[in-house]
Amino acid sequence: QVQLVESGGGLVQAGGSLRLSCAASGRTFSSSAMGWFRQAPGKEREFVAAINARNSRTAYADSVKGRFTISRDNTVNTVHLQLNSLRPEDTAIYYCAADPGYSGIHTSATQYKYWGQGTQVTVSS
Repeated sequence: QVQLVESGGGLVQAGGSLRLSCAASGRTFSSSAMGWFRQAPGKEREFVAAINARNSRTAYADSVKGRFTISRDNTVNTVHLQLNSLRPEDTAIYYCAADPGYSGIHTSATQYKYWGQGTQVTVSS
């Protein structure tokens, strides 16, 4: 079973930055599609960013494009999300997701097979 553990969340002022990390267990990370989602109180979970297994393609939600960057290091089974120019509306729990059965880009939450417990990001105005 794949285990995902997020870290790096916290409280930051508007305009600041955070770097989230997702550490993955298992032996299939290097062939897995990976993604980040977020969920604010009272709202549905929404797509943030995704990266393919070969680290050659990425996808972003329009709301974060140009501000957030997803990356991965297959040698240490870790995916990152760099959050820059943060805004109060970015406040949410951020979740890491994996699909060992697919090597490309997923943008829907239902396409992923494994999820972490999330890390809280709070942006103050």
